Amino acid sequence: MALDKDLDAFKDVRETKTVDATKKLRIGFIGCGWIAGAHMRAFKKQPDVEIVAGCDLIPGKAAAFFEKNEVEGVKTDYASHKEMLDDESLNLDAVTICTYNRQHAEPAIYALKKGINVLLEKPFTVTLDEAVEVCRAEKESGKLLSIGFQPRMDANMKMIKKIVESGELGQVYYIQTGGGRRRGIPFPYGTTFIEDKTAGIGALGDIGCYSLDMVLNAIGYPKPLTVSGYKSAFFGKDPNYPPYVKAGHPEYAEKFGVDDFAAAFVRLEGGIILDFRIAWAMNLDTPGDTIIMGTKASLRIPSTECWNGSVGGPMTLYHNVCGEPTKTEIPIISMKENLFELKVRTFLDAIKEGTAAPVPSSQILYNQAIIDGIAKSAEAGREIEIEIPEI
Repeated sequence: MALDKDLDAFKDVRETKTVDATKKLRIGFIGCGWIAGAHMRAFKKQPDVEIVAGCDLIPGKAAAFFEKNEVEGVKTDYASHKEMLDDESLNLDAVTICTYNRQHAEPAIYALKKGINVLLEKPFTVTLDEAVEVCRAEKESGKLLSIGFQPRMDANMKMIKKIVESGELGQVYYIQTGGGRRRGIPFPYGTTFIEDKTAGIGALGDIGCYSLDMVLNAIGYPKPLTVSGYKSAFFGKDPNYPPYVKAGHPEYAEKFGVDDFAAAFVRLEGGIILDFRIAWAMNLDTPGDTIIMGTKASLRIPSTECWNGSVGGPMTLYHNVCGEPTKTEIPIISMKENLFELKVRTFLDAIKEGTAAPVPSSQILYNQAIIDGIAKSAEAGREIEIEIPEI
């Protein structure tokens, strides 16, 4: 790439699409907890959506959820997702699945087999085996499955991918990525995020999936080959963890059954090394910036003190000009759009236009394979090979 074209090549170009509201898509909610509120706000902003049904494992929760969000005429008298999906009178076009982690796979598979499009909140699933079964159901159904990675919609994330794809970095050979929160175990909404029976995985799946997607999407999602993983739960299992004490819930330490920190060394196809770490809690402001190293240049992506899939400041491109080491700052792109709304909008557009999923399962399957591999390697105490079955 010619140097005088660098800035033009890295400009943010976004188009505003006009939504045809004459054909409304009929949407159902599966799971009506905290994250469903964010989905609800996003769906209500779409002019071509009619929310017609909802269900939750807790009796009365779905009805209360829709009443709170001032959505009328919604059918909620279902004891399970199967009852709702079996109700052909709903004529559902799609469902959004907002359940806790261990309940992601089952309703996704059932909905796809019913011929209904699915927006599935992250993480994809808890295990690789579950993700494979969901992908197989998607393939057999021919319906759309998109995974809820709204950071993908961030113009700054798209810029990272644009820089890598431009060839400016040359051959990428090493990546350091991750993120963390000094005090960020998500328990204010109860214990579904921290108990094994509901969550299955902790920081690794909750925010680790975002860190992995940031870099894997940029480099084209190469297949993971091996992983040496580590995970711990020193803070989550400590009744003296300051936020527990402040909230008056030291007993949550006994219920904590997932990871609050994970790290790994992953080998990817193409000879790329991925050095990864993620934390819900730590005695540090950040475990480090994201770095993508290439044979021609490298890119530094600043972390944030409360990682949730965002860029912490202007990125820096380290390259050579006329043989001299040079640094070029890539300014942060300010966005007016809400990422959750973009996540929902791109999903709806894909359904209506018959295009590919905005966040395809074929990619996030590799993301899940790494998460699953880290957990298995940590339990085994050694490096393991990542084996991904055919879909």
